Amino acid sequence: MNLQMRITILTKLGQYILSDDPDWKLTKEKASQQNSWFTPEFIDLAVANIATQFLGKEMLESLTALYKLEQKSPGENKINGKQKSIGVIMAGNIPLVGFHDFLSVFITGHRLRIKASSKDEVLINQLVNKLTAWHPEIKELISFEEMLKGCDAYIATGSNNSSRYFEYYFSKYPHIIRRNRTSVAILDGTETKEELEALADDVHLYFGLGCRNVTKMYVPPDYEFIPLLEAFKKYNHLSDHFRYKNNYDYNLAIHILNNRFYMSNESIILSEDKSLFSPISQLNYEFFSDKKIILDELNASPDLQCIVGHGFLPFGHAQCPGITEFADGTDTIEFLTSL
Repeated sequence: MNLQMRITILTKLGQYILSDDPDWKLTKEKASQQNSWFTPEFIDLAVANIATQFLGKEMLESLTALYKLEQKSPGENKINGKQKSIGVIMAGNIPLVGFHDFLSVFITGHRLRIKASSKDEVLINQLVNKLTAWHPEIKELISFEEMLKGCDAYIATGSNNSSRYFEYYFSKYPHIIRRNRTSVAILDGTETKEELEALADDVHLYFGLGCRNVTKMYVPPDYEFIPLLEAFKKYNHLSDHFRYKNNYDYNLAIHILNNRFYMSNESIILSEDKSLFSPISQLNYEFFSDKKIILDELNASPDLQCIVGHGFLPFGHAQCPGITEFADGTDTIEFLTSL
């Protein structure tokens, strides 16, 4: 299977996941039933972002040109030797969160061995089944396994705790190990209503479970919070979701019992806290007077994924990464082509 065939197949897959194919619709319904955090709204959003940001023909061709994959792919030029077996352990915090790793291994021509998360196995299984239905030879290139042993290299995504086990088990092999990360917003007080509503997307999409979700804001000393809380009301419907509401009620009770100051619009709690990470339904904030000090701290942090704000990533774009925006800044494709 040459590079052009792989591009054609991935482009076709992008068209499929945006279609009204009955099997695909049933698959999305099943995924939502299996994991209540995967609402139909958020599954459709994740799928649309994958199709538009990763699986366009021109995007894939630009990617392959950027990395000169025509000369590097196994079986076509042999510059990097034989095809490798890549073990990929996928996370399950948001729908199809492991798809970029899937894409990276497939487009570089290696064999992909997947350990899917039990929280997000329905969607990726259906996509692989569809690929093998179109091209049966893909069965030799992609497989699902409970235990990943004997691979030439590994890509594993998990919590800070599980990453320690990954480091131990995969230390003898080339590997990429991803840990917990999160994102922040730096506000200057001049944000428009539209920008604050876009920030609401960065905070609330996928219930805040993604590493690109904003879980903390830095605001100037005299910041006025009322317009922000009003803008965030566009996601008040999340309080109808029983698991989200349980988290909100619990965190609210903690603030009340501990007599901690908080602000709320009845669907999210704003709490002054230095931690970059915040629990579901809560958004931390911190006052700042010197942006340079804040940036120095953030740039030194291993926990930061991206920054949203004026002069940074535009508001509302945190959950729309491009095809060359890698999960932790480690270039997955460069890693795979250099094996």
